[in-house]
Amino acid sequence: MNDLASETMTASPKSLGLDFNTPALQRKRRLRALKDRIARRAVSIGGMAVLGAITLIFFYLAYVVLPMFQGASLDSRKPVQAAWLNEAAAPLLLTLEEQNQMGMRLDQGGQVQFFDAKSMQAVSRVQLPIPADTRIVAVGQDQPGSNRVALGLSNGQVLVFQHVYKITYPNDVKTINPSIEYPFGEAPIELDTQGRELDHVGLSLNGGTLMLVGSTGTELQVLSLGREENLMTGEVSLSEERVSLPQISEPIKALIIDPRHLWLYVINGRATADVFDMRNNSLNGRYKLLGDAKLEVTNATSLLGGISLMIGDNSGAIQQWFMVRQDDGKAELTSIRSFQLAGNPIIQILPEERRKGFFALDNKGNLGIFHSTAHRTLLTEPVAEGQAMLALSPRANRVLVETDGQLQRLLVDNPHPEISWSSLWGKVWYENYDAPQYVWQSTSASTDNEPKLSLAPLAFGTLKAAFYAMLLAAPLAIAAALYTAYFMAPALRRKVKPVIELMEALPTVILGFFAGLFLAPYVEGHLPGIFSLLIFTPIGILLAGYLWSRLPESIRLSVPDGWESALLIPVILLVGYLSLGLSGHVENWLFDGNMRLWLSNDLGIPFDQRNALVVGLAMGFAVIPTIFSIAEDAVFSVPKSLTFGSLALGATPWQTLTRVVILTASPGIFSAVMIGMGRAVGETMIVLMATGNTAIMDMSIFEGLRTLAANVAVEMPESEVGGTHYRVLFLSALVLLGFTFVMNTLAELVRQRLRVKYASL
Repeated sequence: MNDLASETMTASPKSLGLDFNTPALQRKRRLRALKDRIARRAVSIGGMAVLGAITLIFFYLAYVVLPMFQGASLDSRKPVQAAWLNEAAAPLLLTLEEQNQMGMRLDQGGQVQFFDAKSMQAVSRVQLPIPADTRIVAVGQDQPGSNRVALGLSNGQVLVFQHVYKITYPNDVKTINPSIEYPFGEAPIELDTQGRELDHVGLSLNGGTLMLVGSTGTELQVLSLGREENLMTGEVSLSEERVSLPQISEPIKALIIDPRHLWLYVINGRATADVFDMRNNSLNGRYKLLGDAKLEVTNATSLLGGISLMIGDNSGAIQQWFMVRQDDGKAELTSIRSFQLAGNPIIQILPEERRKGFFALDNKGNLGIFHSTAHRTLLTEPVAEGQAMLALSPRANRVLVETDGQLQRLLVDNPHPEISWSSLWGKVWYENYDAPQYVWQSTSASTDNEPKLSLAPLAFGTLKAAFYAMLLAAPLAIAAALYTAYFMAPALRRKVKPVIELMEALPTVILGFFAGLFLAPYVEGHLPGIFSLLIFTPIGILLAGYLWSRLPESIRLSVPDGWESALLIPVILLVGYLSLGLSGHVENWLFDGNMRLWLSNDLGIPFDQRNALVVGLAMGFAVIPTIFSIAEDAVFSVPKSLTFGSLALGATPWQTLTRVVILTASPGIFSAVMIGMGRAVGETMIVLMATGNTAIMDMSIFEGLRTLAANVAVEMPESEVGGTHYRVLFLSALVLLGFTFVMNTLAELVRQRLRVKYASL
């Protein structure tokens, strides 16, 4: 018998009548091998395609984002020696109009020359109505873009005019017609009643009120003019009011009027600013502008909007100052930030008309391009040899330089000056703010508003939303996964697991809609009940478990193993009913009928209806199925031999779970948590509809938030393609992609270490 068995075992298939090399089997093997190769290559191609797509997305986002961090550039054109320049006097003012087609030059003789900004050919000339035997001794300009100019005369009078460019289309040809207008009449306005020469002059038009200010030595002359036009006859009537201000102790260098007529800045002495409150005509304070006694103010002007002062000195530095309200309520002139050109005295500062940028020129012909909010130096380059005069176009893309009787055009490429690392991620001291802050405010009703494009509150909101969602979802999902995979009866598990996984198919827009329209107002009206539910639900479950363990054994054994969890359903329903049903009574008893007011008034905690609590509840509900499904599979996949071996050695089921099963399944559980975290970070619709979309940095659970993903969804349709706002939104997407990549990479490293560490179990 043994011999027969040994012969059977050692016999070849062919001796037994079995042939595995038949043509049919060979065809099957070849077909199977072909299918294996096709599947292997398809999987490889699919995987490489996914990696390639992610890489292309990354590079495309970087391609859109990188131009924001490039500096400015200049493209110079050949200087032109215009014939009309030989007959003109020394320049006082040089400007360019909106279309970069027409230039205007004012000389000391009072002649205004309009010329073609490309060919430099003369177009028209206007002689200003300056009285005989007087000369122009001072020039002042209103806010950028107004084109209003005040000329201080040697007889104490001021001539106010405006250069205007009207566009017509004769024979369908665009034509610019320059002209000079006198909104307050052609007759000069008497500012100094004693007829003394005006050293400096300034003007500001606010509504129908024109404020003129001039200086004669250390004396200030302030005149407020009201202008009214008769709608029937077109006649203009003027009303005058002289303002008396304290005198200045040192010679005056510059006069700057706040466009709202709140402040008058008088730069005097070497480096002193006297600030007058024009609401009560009093001195607000005297401020030292430069710390070094050797330094001296050489030029001063205001930025777009008139809130910030730009002070240039003889060391080539430019400082930004504006009024800041202190703790006692008093406003003080405060130094905000400084810039440096080339170490030579600053002779001209030109603010842009549409952005918070400015151009600066020193006495050696060095040009600097800066942006105040971004605290960024975009370019420093010599454009002339020695003294020169600049004109900046309204679009800040052309610069006109006059030097040595020549005019030269410079083409400026400076599309994104508002962006810098500090403006995106650091605290920025914005105008009209009491201190540096993180602010996202991409749009404003005013064109002179500062761009506030800080991504810090958006990134903070993203992490805040994910934190509160995971705070709710992770413990519930992991605990549910452990119980379902390890303790629950197989029949009950086959019903519970698909139902929970089916929750993941619920569209997040439905959850967001539900959270925004129902959950948020319900939570606001039942705050005590919501917190009671969160507190007493685990207490009720533990109490029910304790009472169950004290019941007679006959009762406990009547329930099949793994079905005990079904007994918790009425417990949870009862706790929920009592918590929410008694919410109003608890609120009346403990919080005087209004818990929201109690939080705000007694604890000083602001309450926003659509807050992080609502987001945590709604987004936690959306994340739970993802974490549960992966974690449950990881726990259920732990080999039964490990479980049975632990139990056979005398360990209790709880000891087996905590010391064997969880450790073995820890890589999968960790992956589940990280995938859920990634889902929470990238969630859009829930946070878009369930939060107030307020970009604030506050960890309070009662405050709203704005996430990067929601911000992109809200503002991308309104952004200008290729603009700074558009590219910053792409940067937000790049930050999200980078965050997800880093988080997944770290998760994979941790998972591999856990797998290696517990592989021996």
